[in-house]
Order: sequence, then C-alpha cells, then structure tokens
Amino acid sequence: MTQTEFPLSRRGFVAAATGITLTATLAHSQSRSPVMQAIIRTDGQVITLVTVFTVEPAKLPILLDVLRHGTETFFSKMPGFVSSSVLTARDGRQAINYSQWKSAGDIAGFRKDPRFAPYIQRLLALAKAETVECDVAYVKSI
Repeated sequence: MTQTEFPLSRRGFVAAATGITLTATLAHSQSRSPVMQAIIRTDGQVITLVTVFTVEPAKLPILLDVLRHGTETFFSKMPGFVSSSVLTARDGRQAINYSQWKSAGDIAGFRKDPRFAPYIQRLLALAKAETVECDVAYVKSI
C-alpha cells in the first residue's frame, strides 16, 4: 500500500487541473481513530468524493464553517464515512472538499438522508459546486 499526504495525490491532481495553489485542513474521522485517517492509496478500499466550490472570497469563511459543521454533525456520523479534508485556494475563490467513503452505497445513503437536501441548498446559496466520484489512479511517495 502506497501512502502520501500531498505529493501527486488526488488533491494535487485537482489543484493542478484547476491551476490553483492549495492549503489543507483535515477533519476528523468517524471513529477518531488513526486507522481511519485520510490516506491516499490506489488499492480501491475507499471511494473518493471531490467537490470543487467556486465562491466569492468574502463568502469563503462562511462556506468553510458550513462544510466543517456538516462534517462534524452529519457526514462523520454516517455509515461508511472515512475522512473529509477541505482545501482552499490561496486567492480565496475556491474550496475543495475531499472526502473518503467505504462504498458508493454509503455515498448514496447520505444523499437520501432528509438532512442532506437543506445542507446542500445552503452550500449552493454560497457557491457553485461540481462533484466527482473518484478512484485514486496513481500515488508516488518518497
């Protein structure tokens, strides 16, 4: 199993594809266990959900609060949650939510939860969003 925190990870790929420089904040895992931390790997044990938010810089702190609160109170308590990381562009115009889930069924499950619709509406009132379900194709570590 190859692991990395940043070099050529999915985060790096998204950053390179969008041409932005990123900083990262890692949210806690469901069990608060080191075993369940965000690990970038190609072994297919997790599904990665990447959402890129485009936001006015003045609204970025509010968006980050909504993402943090949603992770702490909703997503981290859902079955199959592994981790969530939020990255921000240095110019304050984009935020990327990088979350890991045990299965596509777990992602479908949180989307069916009645709390999800009002949450996503609040996010979309702040920013435009594009979401992609991903498998990690390549990781290089030192």
